[in-house]
Amino acid sequence: MITQTTFPPAGIFPEIVESTGSVESSQIARELLSLHLKDEAKELIRQLLQKKNAGTITPEEETTLEQYLVTGEFLDLLHAKARRTLRENGLPIQ
Repeated sequence: MITQTTFPPAGIFPEIVESTGSVESSQIARELLSLHLKDEAKELIRQLLQKKNAGTITPEEETTLEQYLVTGEFLDLLHAKARRTLRENGLPIQ
């Protein structure tokens, strides 16, 4: 179970997670690029950010927000690696 004390900050993912090699297949890279947060998750993030900005966010909501933001940053890292793989193989990034 993920808790506030055990959920790692996104900034350390590059330091603790590595691949055994780059994404070898353009198909895998494209599949990684197809991963996105659901619209419902994006809306929840917007709502929680508004509450945070207004100073009305609860500690539980703040933990949820942090988990969503870290997950989004991790997806961004996966996307960056996939785009780099496509570029290195001379393939278009769509």
